[in-house]
Amino acid sequence: MDPAKQEEDYGYNLFPERNAGEQKKTSLSQSLFTFNHKCQVMLQFAMETSPYAKLLLSAMKGSGCNVLRERHFSCEDCDGTVSGGFDATSSQIVLCQNNIHQQSHMNRVVTHELIHAFDHCRANVDWFNNYRHLACSEIRAANLSGDCSFYNEVSRLHFGLKQHHQACVRARALRSILAVRKIGREEAEKIVDEVFDSCFGDHAPFGRIPHGKKDAKFAYRDYMNRDRYYSNL
Repeated sequence: MDPAKQEEDYGYNLFPERNAGEQKKTSLSQSLFTFNHKCQVMLQFAMETSPYAKLLLSAMKGSGCNVLRERHFSCEDCDGTVSGGFDATSSQIVLCQNNIHQQSHMNRVVTHELIHAFDHCRANVDWFNNYRHLACSEIRAANLSGDCSFYNEVSRLHFGLKQHHQACVRARALRSILAVRKIGREEAEKIVDEVFDSCFGDHAPFGRIPHGKKDAKFAYRDYMNRDRYYSNL
């Protein structure tokens, strides 16, 4: 690794339970009556009902990367500024149980992180050393997860007309990069700009930008029926 990056923590400071030597201290009684139990229930519901999550889980399974709830998801306490993360070293999605309190939020976080997991599955992503790889996956996650839906942007009091979706995707990808890497804003903006068009145009595995749950349902239907035409020939 580049000596200049030796002090890089890759965002692990935002996920204290991921720190080396840190051990979870949860008992059965705690898990039944705390955020952890609620997180596990909402996660299960997201995996079974969210068309975004169902499509991504099916696509990953089709690519040879079957996702198991017990193995590939972990509900943990995190820094107050984040809702989730993808730990490439363990191929595990972290869900911030202390920051996710609504099912709609859980659905969105699960989808966002599954897009990173999908990219990890299908491509040789160098998460730790190649900022362009990271930026590309962050652009895709912001674009395809519903992060920038009209409803979510209005709830943030963000309004705009022309190319507002693109502006939202760019801003959220930039924010994510700055949160997990020690990099200057100007350099991060330059990297996002360099890869934006190609990564924004990559809609796999949805085939389209799912601007809402209805779009996601159509995308899931199309994905599940993708081989039907050829099988009937």
